[in-house]
Amino acid sequence: MKIALFSTCIVDAMFPQAAQATVHLLRRLGYEIDFPQTQACCGQMHINTGYYDEAMPILRNYVDTFEPVLDGEWEAVVAPSASCIGSIHTQGAMVARDRGDEVLAERIEAIGAKTYELCTFLTDVYGSDDLGAYFPHTVTYHPTCHSLRVEKLGDRPYRLMSHVKGLDLTELPENSCCGFGGTFSLKNPEVSYSMLTDKMSNILATKAEIVLSADYSCLMNIGGGLSRLRSGVRAMHIAEVLAPTEDDPWTAPQTDVKVGA
Repeated sequence: MKIALFSTCIVDAMFPQAAQATVHLLRRLGYEIDFPQTQACCGQMHINTGYYDEAMPILRNYVDTFEPVLDGEWEAVVAPSASCIGSIHTQGAMVARDRGDEVLAERIEAIGAKTYELCTFLTDVYGSDDLGAYFPHTVTYHPTCHSLRVEKLGDRPYRLMSHVKGLDLTELPENSCCGFGGTFSLKNPEVSYSMLTDKMSNILATKAEIVLSADYSCLMNIGGGLSRLRSGVRAMHIAEVLAPTEDDPWTAPQTDVKVGA
């Protein structure tokens, strides 16, 4: 069984450990992984700020890159990002139709139906919550806005974490936004930082060693804040927790990129 990895631009450029963990995990589960070299951004940054014309070539590149999934070359396209896959599922075809390209809209919808966020692929396609993972740490989980309200992950991440041996999950006392919101944090820095401050206070109250999420975009914001506080709390993608086993205590190779540096 073969899968195409859609790494997403923020993971590819800044947090490759999420993609590396995804590849390691899926290979451990028996999948062969392809990484199409022509992949790029999903277009969400442009769409969210109203640059529909600029998003169109990005969307065309997405369908040109991943259209082989429709011919059976891959079983699915999988990405370690609820936010980016949420954009593919809810925004891509809308923008194409807004710009009068029905053919592109239909191609996006067809490929999008076989494009999955990692947790959804594991629970709904692979079909198991127990992946044999081992991660002996105390963690808390931040359910991102897009994962909850756009991609609708629901309890999937919690089901997966509940089967990780050695993991001690402490619940966050609230489910509010971390304040990132892409360009929101740039246009409204004071409001964004106030929201981040509340989020960090709640994370620290859990006494967790690590804060997890399904989106490194939000983890970039949270991890940067926690780093500046010298809190000692690490930010990690859930894929990095699901990848290792007792027999294979895998960790992502070290990179030069540091959250909050």
